[in-house]
Amino acid sequence: MESFTHLRKGTTPRRVHADLNGLKDDELGRGGFTGRTANIYRRNDPTQFRAIGPLRPLDVLASELKPSDATDAAGIPLLLFSNPDCRIWLSRRDQPMPFHVRYVDGDLLCFVHAGTGRLETEFGPLDYRPGDWIYLPKACTWRQLPGPGGQERSDSGINPGGQERSDSGISPGGSTWLMIEATDEFRVPPAGPLGRHWPFDPSQAVIPEPAPIDADPFGDGRAEYEVRLIHRSIDGVDTTTLFYEHNPIDVEGWRGDNYPFTFNIDDYNVITSDSVHLPPMVHLFMEATGVYVCNFLPKPAETVPGTERTPWYHRNVDFDEIAFFHGGSLYGIPMPPGLISHAPQGVHHGAPEKARERARRKFDDYTSVDWQVIAIDTRHRLVPSPEVLANDLGQH
Repeated sequence: MESFTHLRKGTTPRRVHADLNGLKDDELGRGGFTGRTANIYRRNDPTQFRAIGPLRPLDVLASELKPSDATDAAGIPLLLFSNPDCRIWLSRRDQPMPFHVRYVDGDLLCFVHAGTGRLETEFGPLDYRPGDWIYLPKACTWRQLPGPGGQERSDSGINPGGQERSDSGISPGGSTWLMIEATDEFRVPPAGPLGRHWPFDPSQAVIPEPAPIDADPFGDGRAEYEVRLIHRSIDGVDTTTLFYEHNPIDVEGWRGDNYPFTFNIDDYNVITSDSVHLPPMVHLFMEATGVYVCNFLPKPAETVPGTERTPWYHRNVDFDEIAFFHGGSLYGIPMPPGLISHAPQGVHHGAPEKARERARRKFDDYTSVDWQVIAIDTRHRLVPSPEVLANDLGQH
């Protein structure tokens, strides 16, 4: 619902998200920054609290989490968070899969944080590299082979050769993925006033060409090929296995509009403003029912004096938020690569006050921000897994 009027009471700046004069800018809004909004100007930092109970912010490092696929070729990703609309996984695979896999409960959208390699899909092979989004349709058959592959670019913020910066804490031999499994189909957001090529041009996606595999890729003369169906638990069982006498990657050709692809964040065009820090949904990349995925990427900084350059405090009351830190910094403050933060709906969060003060103090020293953060907003509350709870850094 949209209200008829916007009111102003008490001490408020003339411009929104600007000229705070020592006050703290706190937004209470509906619909994930697109609905009715109240901008509240406080004396104190609303994120300075101690939390007891299940609705508290969580912070974990990917390098401290132990998916079984990190040490066992037959292992699987680690479930991090779940709700009725999606499941969020972490994979740190460092060996080729000795099986093929299908996620049969929903589409997969995977972000490559570290490592290069190749996917064998029934549509054809796809190489991947850091910064890639990998889209895999629901029940698509595929197999991951970490290792050489995925052509690098020196402007990606990742070292040539496909390995992540050494400060990530991730083993340089494997691939680290953040995986989002959505019950509904992932889709490109509706084109807005900027048209169909901004903030990204879908024609820059990499789409596979058919390449059937007749030879035994495992080299062990096996008589059967295993295809694992990954699904939500049924009577305590979350995997069903199919066995084929032939390699399931046997497609000679395909046509249609339901196919896997990769898209790298280097090709994402960031929408910017000189006079106001834009809300997160401006950076929307893909969406499914109850799930919204955004890219926060390097961009020119706001230039109008007095403008707040950092996201304002908020308590996004209709969405849980996940932030995955790929790298970069916020006006000289490094962002820890591989940090995963969860902010439950209704709980205040935002950039630390020291980052806000530095951005104001160094306004003339920085003309851009080089952050690389992946954000996932979910309509239903996310339930953290026991592994996430056990590895919480305890910052709240």
